[in-house]
Amino acid sequence: MMIRRVPFDHPDAVKLNDQVQAEYHVRYGDGGDATELAPTDFDPPNGVYLIAYDENDSPVATGGWRSQDANGEGNLDGDAELKRMYVIEQMRGRGLARRVLAALEEDARAAGRLRMVLETGTKQPEAIALYTSSGYEPCVKFGYYRHFEESRCFAKPL
Repeated sequence: MMIRRVPFDHPDAVKLNDQVQAEYHVRYGDGGDATELAPTDFDPPNGVYLIAYDENDSPVATGGWRSQDANGEGNLDGDAELKRMYVIEQMRGRGLARRVLAALEEDARAAGRLRMVLETGTKQPEAIALYTSSGYEPCVKFGYYRHFEESRCFAKPL
């Protein structure tokens, strides 16, 4: 597997983003994640977007982080917000999400971010298991979904 930095609007990123949005819709019935994201949110040094490719150069996993600082949505100065973590269904259970997560944490740390934060939901138990087994702990809710009952937020010092 090869992990590459790509722009958030790269065709492979768009393809995987469409897939994760469809999965969110199936799980939550709400049309997908309504959090506003711009391609520039993931431009270094204020963020990064990664895609993992298999041996056939097919995109199989994705994730990114973007800088957040203290705001009216509950973020703190120095936050790196994890976004669009996703592994295609046929490649799950192989440790790809853990590898992408580690690469994102390393990149955010190198960029001077202090804490990685993420928002997920109760209908994504495998995501919650990944994050808690990777050292993330529940934190004060933040972001677009902070007022939703199904929302769960986690943080990890970098």
